[in-house]
Parts: sequence; structure tokens; C-alpha cells
Amino acid sequence: MSRRNAEGGSAATTAAVFGEVLKHFREAADLTQEGLARQIPCDRSHVARVEAGTRVPQDTFAKSCDELLDTGGVLARLWSRIDWYPQVEHPDWFRRRAEMDGVAVALRAYHERVVPGLLQTEDYARALFSSRITNAEEVEERVRARLSRQQRFLEADGPYYAVVLDESCLRNAMGTPAVMRDQCAHLLRVARNPNIHVQVAPADLFGLDRPSGTMSLITLPDGHQWDYSEALDRGHFNDDPAVYARLSHTYDVLRADAPSARESAALISDAMERFEDHGQVRAERGDLDQEQLQRCKRRRLHRSGPRIPRLRPRA
Repeated sequence: MSRRNAEGGSAATTAAVFGEVLKHFREAADLTQEGLARQIPCDRSHVARVEAGTRVPQDTFAKSCDELLDTGGVLARLWSRIDWYPQVEHPDWFRRRAEMDGVAVALRAYHERVVPGLLQTEDYARALFSSRITNAEEVEERVRARLSRQQRFLEADGPYYAVVLDESCLRNAMGTPAVMRDQCAHLLRVARNPNIHVQVAPADLFGLDRPSGTMSLITLPDGHQWDYSEALDRGHFNDDPAVYARLSHTYDVLRADAPSARESAALISDAMERFEDHGQVRAERGDLDQEQLQRCKRRRLHRSGPRIPRLRPRA
């Protein structure tokens, strides 16, 4: 649940509130749903579903409505305060995790293979979801919801977030070299936030005791502590104090043995440069392949043309 939800509301209620506020300003401007949709522009059904609280709108949608309806920026501010993540259909086990992220006061995590959702860029998240979901509209809804979930952690006074990334997170290609380069740059930026601490566990560092999979240690406002681990199709929650203490010790040792935040920033910078070089090599290779293709076409064209006998001089 989000900070608003923790005070007694629900994510569905906050989405409905956004829809009601939009409807109020639309009717005050004497516009129909179709009239507003035509000016945005978008489908009338999109406006109808946002007003009904069943569609996750983009921030650009809220800003456009603010300008068209002369709201003074009310909708954009309201959009930024709503946790849209629960609006997207997720398995029950992950919905519970998202609710914890909405109120957690501290989060310590270890991730491998994929950059964690709280630190993903929009393009990285889109590439990740696109590899698993074929419906483009559903992909966009999940991307917007994921970005919304990040907001409270990226605020200046956000909850404490310490994360150790296995080097595979920086090496597993997602999308394009440009997407990975921008993702690395984003990690460097957010790591400057006072509440966010990012370390990298290099693949060639011997003696490092790594967890066998993704692990999160979550502290809630009432002091309750949870361990959360995730498999491909399910999440596992455990609040046994003895288990939490053991995993917390393992995590503390991992952080102590891993490169420092400053050293990790250098590793992330190196990965970013590799993707820059990789993108340049691919561009040059693409130009070369295109040139070779043109040569092949010219050769085929020459061979398939009419044969003209050459005149040989008589002896």
C-alpha cells in the first residue's frame, strides 16, 4: 500500500478520486468525454476509463488535461501522489510486496540478472516487459505503474534503500546498447541520493558469499521485519525473527566484502562505457554490412544483365 493507502484509503479509491477530479474539471469546462479526447488527442474510451478509475493514465495525459481544462496543475500534482502500481493486475504475492514497498522505512536487497524494478529506467522496464508480454497496451500500463512505484524511494526524504547488484545485472543485455548505457547512467545518478546506497558484486571476486537468488529485507513502520525472496512464478515471505537475523547477518557480510559504493560506481561506469563502445561497433558493423549488401546486389545485377560480346581486334 502507498503512503496514502496506509492512512486508510485504497489504491482503487485514489484512482477513482483522480477520475472524479478529472470529470469535475471536464464538466466545468462544458466538455464531453469525446470533446476532451479530441483535444488531447486520444480515444473517448480512454477518458471514460480514466474517469471510472479503471485505466492507468500517463503523466503526460494529466498535464495535457491540466492545460486544456485550466486546472492550475491540480491533476499533474494528484497524479504524482497516487501509487498506480496496484492498479495493474499482478499476482497476489507480488501485490503484497508492492504494498510493503509503499510503506517500508528501510529496504536492503540483493539482486542478480536483472536490475531491480525500483531502479529501472522507463526504457529498461519497457524492454523487460516487452520480452514477456505481447500486448503493447498492457506493457505501457505496467511501465507507468513501475515508475509510479519508484517515486517515494527517489524523493529526497525517501526510505533507506541499500542494494547489492550482482555484476550480471550490468552484463545481461536488455533492449539495446543505448538502453543499457542509459540504465547504467541512471544507477550512477540515483546512487547520489542520500537514502540510496548501491554496490556491485563483481563476478570474478572470489570468496564472496552471495545469496542463491534475489533477496529483500524489509522493515515496516511498526518495526516488523520481513524477508522476501522471489522465484519465477511466486514470492516467499518470512517474518521468523531467527531467519531474519540469519539472513541479515549474511547480507551485512556481503556488503562488507563487496566493493564500496565509490568502487562500485567505477564498475558501473566501466559497464556504461562498454555499452557505448558496443553501440558504436554495432553502428560501424551495420554500415559495413550495408556496404557489402550493396556490393552483392551490384554483382548480381551485373551477372543477370544481357551479355554483350566484346569486339576483338583482328590480327
